[in-house]
Amino acid sequence: MSITVNIYYTGTNGNARKFAEEMVESGLVDEIRAEEGNERYEYFFPMDDPETVLLIDRWRDQAAIDFHHKSKMMPKIAALREKYKLRMKVERYLDE
Repeated sequence: MSITVNIYYTGTNGNARKFAEEMVESGLVDEIRAEEGNERYEYFFPMDDPETVLLIDRWRDQAAIDFHHKSKMMPKIAALREKYKLRMKVERYLDE
C-alpha cells in the first residue's frame, strides 16, 4: 500500500517556483528521493496558476512518512517555506 501526498505550495512574485528550484539546487530533493520508502518526489507547475507549485510525494507506507517527518531535512524544508512565505494545501491518497 502506497500513500500519495499532493502538496500545493502557493505564494506571490514567483516564490513557489523559487522554492522548488532551491529545493532541487540545494540537494534536498535528491536526499528525500534517496530516503527509504520514498517512491516519488516531483514538482509540477499548473499552467493556469503561475503562483502555485504542486509536489507529488509518494511513500511506501505511513512508517516511511513518519521517518521522513522526523528527519534532519524537515527543518530545512520548513525554513525554505518560511523564506518564500508559502501557503500549503495538502491532499492525501491511499493506493491499495
